[in-house]
Amino acid sequence: MSATQNNLKKIGISIIIIVALNILGHFVFKRFDLTADQRYTLSETSLHIVSEVKEPLYVDVFLEGDFPGEFKKLQTETQQLLEEFKAQNSNVIYRFINPMSDDESDDYAKRELLFSIYKISNIVKSKAQEEAIKNSIEKIPNLNDAILNSFKDSSIIPVNVTVNDKGQQTQEVVFPWAVATCGNRSVKVPLLKNMMGASTAEKVVSSVQHLEYAFANAFNTVSKTKQKKVAVMQGNGELGDVYIADFIKSVKDNYYIGPFTLDSVAKSPNESLKYLKKYDLAIIAKPTEAFTDEEKQVLDQFIINGGKAIWLIDQVNMEMDSLYNQTGTNLAFPRDLNLNDIFFKYGVRIKPDLIFDLQNTPIALATGDQGSTTQYTQYPWFYSPMIYPTSKNPIVSNLDGIKFQFTSPIEPLKNDIKKTVLLQSSLYSRLIGTPAEVSLKIVSERPEQKDFIGKGNYPVAVLLEGKFHSVYENRILAFKDSNFKSFNKESKLIFISDGDVVKNQLDKNLQPLELGYDKWTNNLYANKEFMLNCVNYLLDDNGLINIRSKEVDLPLLNKEKVYANYTQSQVITVAMPIVILLLFGVVFTILRKKKYAK
Repeated sequence: MSATQNNLKKIGISIIIIVALNILGHFVFKRFDLTADQRYTLSETSLHIVSEVKEPLYVDVFLEGDFPGEFKKLQTETQQLLEEFKAQNSNVIYRFINPMSDDESDDYAKRELLFSIYKISNIVKSKAQEEAIKNSIEKIPNLNDAILNSFKDSSIIPVNVTVNDKGQQTQEVVFPWAVATCGNRSVKVPLLKNMMGASTAEKVVSSVQHLEYAFANAFNTVSKTKQKKVAVMQGNGELGDVYIADFIKSVKDNYYIGPFTLDSVAKSPNESLKYLKKYDLAIIAKPTEAFTDEEKQVLDQFIINGGKAIWLIDQVNMEMDSLYNQTGTNLAFPRDLNLNDIFFKYGVRIKPDLIFDLQNTPIALATGDQGSTTQYTQYPWFYSPMIYPTSKNPIVSNLDGIKFQFTSPIEPLKNDIKKTVLLQSSLYSRLIGTPAEVSLKIVSERPEQKDFIGKGNYPVAVLLEGKFHSVYENRILAFKDSNFKSFNKESKLIFISDGDVVKNQLDKNLQPLELGYDKWTNNLYANKEFMLNCVNYLLDDNGLINIRSKEVDLPLLNKEKVYANYTQSQVITVAMPIVILLLFGVVFTILRKKKYAK
């Protein structure tokens, strides 16, 4: 066989192999994740959610433009994760948009983005309204201003980042958000987690761990219809709608939610129980009036028949507003809600004490006037513990600090129910028995840590899972119920010893602010994320909440070392590869000339 024929044979075999591999690749899909922490390997839950997407799902990411290296890392990780989703389902279509770009070629994408944000704000409610809004968007002269205003209305808040480049500081505005749209539903996706006191690099690491959950949850929200129902209990002095408005608004993205009053129990308890059983979750948010035995039996049978519940209970009667008087003091005393027996039966006891914690959130007190402006100073408030989660449970995994106020300890009791302490006070906390006087003057005190040795770590949020026994087991029923059960289906309960955890503040126009935001200190706590995680955990059938436990090890450069060896770093990362490439080129050319010079 001649050399020419041999070469043709090799070329033919190569072509056959390439064609065969392409045909095989069309039928067999496989991606390889070579990272040590399997960062780009989607969980089974994410794979299931994305596989159920049957129509185009658009993702607009705002991480586009010139910004610091940490956000470049967040941009890269976001893009690679979305590429994984797209590889699993071609219906996932993503793009990166700079909302502040002056490039006219981006106007089409900006108009689509603006319409998606209107959907988030529930402005689009009919087909006719949809066409009218689209026509009005076409006539907007300045899209950037319109987008900024829509961002503000939808709480898509930019982040001001200080860039420190070899001692020179500059300010950059970054929008760490995305919007997912499928059909007529849109939802915003936070890409940067709030972490008070953390550096930008630390926030980015925590955010990357959260990315898969954030996008999987968003895809699940926009691509699936609501199924589960949440009842917000009323009738016993619970928090009014305006104080839980932000929580309700957030829950509505994934579940049906509505009020359910227990007032009708007095006249028709069986009918009330029948209707309550149609719900999947009951939220009892800071009741202030005692429950009757009939009301307790309705709630008890709801739980025994598999209903879930979140109990947010203030066992001590004390409010922050009651301290704003001439003396700055008030009396804290136990609150009797007639619920102790039902809690005891399920497996917990909420003690009528207050937790005094050195790890706390501040309050702002007026300290004087400067012209027409009142001056405020922040002081540590020992009755408002700052709770940092230590549990690995997915409800609290990777969460920032949560604000509690006038909270009480929860004592888990021994029974067959599985109990998980979700949140607890710091090591440096102790109990104040009630009745007790609470005074604003305590802000001037500086307690010693040695006074707290051997105390602390009091549970303030506990998860209970299992088959609960009725509190009316072997007792006379409050009302006749032919379907009464002593125990039946498995259920889950979460007890939180502070009703204010779910309470949002109001602005000067009495409009609800974001849950967790303190307008007096301008701090944003993780209360909202914690409460939504509680709801998702209790109602989550597809295991979406478990994605939160994923750990990501994201290596970052040590800036101090880089700046100290800046020239050396440039030589190694920039100059050396070029020199090696040139040397390779010269050597390759010399060897090639020698080979063919003969």
